[in-house]
Amino acid sequence: MSDFPETPAPAFLFDLDGTLIDSVYQHVIAWRNALSGLGIDLSVWRIHRRIGMSGGLFVTALLRETGLKLTQEQIDELQSAHADAYAEQIESVRPLPGSIELLAELSERGVPWAIATSGYARTARLALGMLGLPEDTPMVTRDMVRRAKPDPDLFLAGAALLGVDPRQSMVVGDSVWDLLAARRAGALGIGLLSGGYGRDELERAGAFRVYADPADMLNRIDELGVRFDG
Repeated sequence: MSDFPETPAPAFLFDLDGTLIDSVYQHVIAWRNALSGLGIDLSVWRIHRRIGMSGGLFVTALLRETGLKLTQEQIDELQSAHADAYAEQIESVRPLPGSIELLAELSERGVPWAIATSGYARTARLALGMLGLPEDTPMVTRDMVRRAKPDPDLFLAGAALLGVDPRQSMVVGDSVWDLLAARRAGALGIGLLSGGYGRDELERAGAFRVYADPADMLNRIDELGVRFDG
């Protein structure tokens, strides 16, 4: 054995919607309903392309596409209406294949991980029960940082919560916004196809590896330098 320093084991920072839980399309419908409530009619594909951004940037981008202007009060009302509409659909949200097993395996092997999501605690924490996770699970939500994706704040906060260097972390996400934020945080990005983005899009946004879903990632976790054999 040499006296040279060893590379620390990687830590994982997981996005939530479309990465650990199958909730992207519930969010799309919730946003469509919220927008309809203000008389704004948008195609669902336009909404889907923005899922994963912070709510504020999401609204700004969609308003730019429609040419409409909203007051801050209307924007706040829109985000609240989205949260209400999503909560109404929560019974249809399920963990993605392998997500429970992946997190359990990482925990059992002492690999640090946290959840970092652009969602507010009001909706994001609903996922803990369905994933079988305790209330004290390391989780960073939109309420806790100044800016959400594509800014790196969520992932920087997640790394700080774990006490690890972001550069020794891997961000697992399903959208280009996750991967852009990962690059800005100095972390490696891992893409999942389970949120609806294509492999080429995720790789162009900086994904080091792309997997179908958490089950596929767990099956090939050795590709990410995670050793379960000590």
